[in-house]
Amino acid sequence: MSRTPWLLLWFPVLLAAQRAPPPPPLDRQLVTAGFWAEARYNYAYWDAVRANWDSAFAAAMSYATERPVPTDVQFVRRLRRWGALLNDGQFEILPPAPVASRIARPPLALEGIERRPFIVDYAANDEMRVARPERLAEILAVQGVPAADWIRDSVLPEIPAATDGSRWERAVARMLEGERGSALHLLLRLPGGEERGASVTRSVPMTARWPLEAPALEADTLPDGAIWIRVNSFADPDVPERFGRALEDAAREGPRHRGLILDLRRTMWTAAAGGGGRANGYAMLARLIERPFLTSRWRTRQYRPAYRGAAARDSAGGEAWLQAGPDTIWPPARREGPAYSGPVAVLVSARTAGPAEDFLVAFRAGSRGPLIGETSAGSTGQTALLPLPRSWQLRVTVTRDAFPDSRGGGGGGSGGGGGGREFVRRGIVPDIRVDVRVEDVLAGRDAVLERARAYLTELARR
Repeated sequence: MSRTPWLLLWFPVLLAAQRAPPPPPLDRQLVTAGFWAEARYNYAYWDAVRANWDSAFAAAMSYATERPVPTDVQFVRRLRRWGALLNDGQFEILPPAPVASRIARPPLALEGIERRPFIVDYAANDEMRVARPERLAEILAVQGVPAADWIRDSVLPEIPAATDGSRWERAVARMLEGERGSALHLLLRLPGGEERGASVTRSVPMTARWPLEAPALEADTLPDGAIWIRVNSFADPDVPERFGRALEDAAREGPRHRGLILDLRRTMWTAAAGGGGRANGYAMLARLIERPFLTSRWRTRQYRPAYRGAAARDSAGGEAWLQAGPDTIWPPARREGPAYSGPVAVLVSARTAGPAEDFLVAFRAGSRGPLIGETSAGSTGQTALLPLPRSWQLRVTVTRDAFPDSRGGGGGGSGGGGGGREFVRRGIVPDIRVDVRVEDVLAGRDAVLERARAYLTELARR
């Protein structure tokens, strides 16, 4: 056969091969299957999942094999949307670094106030000097879409949370996240009322250190003599020591000292914390007590295949639980210095989550002082970081936590094996409710902090 007829015969075949889409990556199917199994057998609140998990798995598997093949960022977002069905405030899907580095957000710190997104801080880089965002500017629209619609349609479905308040706060914090290097056009309303546009770039990847990360602990003495300590993270191992030094400084204030305000309103659980920090919180609480306090009790699922058959089911409907009673927090040893005996108020919000809520449980159980502010996130308990194929990871909550006795007032739910009420998925309701209003924030008033200062003043007058 001559060369020309041979080419005429095989050319259509070669052309079709070039035009054929690449086969769907097997990795994504393995990740999807691993996600389904690990969540199904390890998540502690499976009885509260209302979605059809098998149907969601089939949809995710179909998405993983779609043509054209979704991008890595699209695949991550799809898994997040699936995982959000768990309503687990500590759920995370952690892609490998090459994938995570493609997901980014602008260097803007956002918070929700009355369900409206505001810029509370920004990193002063070259782009921000051009965009000129102002602190306390409200985001009215993103890419021409009203902010409320953008959050509701594009962000909320991917946000894992136990309560509506916490879900909204997390959605606001992540509302500008997306493909690294892509641009966003924002419509802002400045504090003075003027509206103008601003263009920003998603430039800070998930794998980079957040440039607006606050110190783990900050302390100040207010004009009325109250000590105001903000704990932004319990994960830092130096937090208990720094807290102890702040209390010693308060003791030196003498008669001028009014009391302690412990601010946990921004102590959100973060991936960097890895679910850790509970022990640090307890170590801090030990410096505030003169008698032992009880911590939360917990239980975790025990998988027993022998009880899955219809003829051999136990009283738990085929599931058994490993029970663990509360631990005890003891006052500090003499060598650590005296315990702080002054009045204490703790500030809470929908961003108070993870180890901060473990702290609240023990604090309330010991009747040490009031919780002031808004209901907490309802997202705590021990987590497990579970490996998935191809270096992906999944984090879910693996324990059900409850107050040590029935007096916790955590917000309902079934008890944890004969103990107190469960508070996860409902949050911990404050003793003194103070709602944050836009007009207060724009006027520079911190209503929650002011209420705590008023509480300490009332005690001083008695």
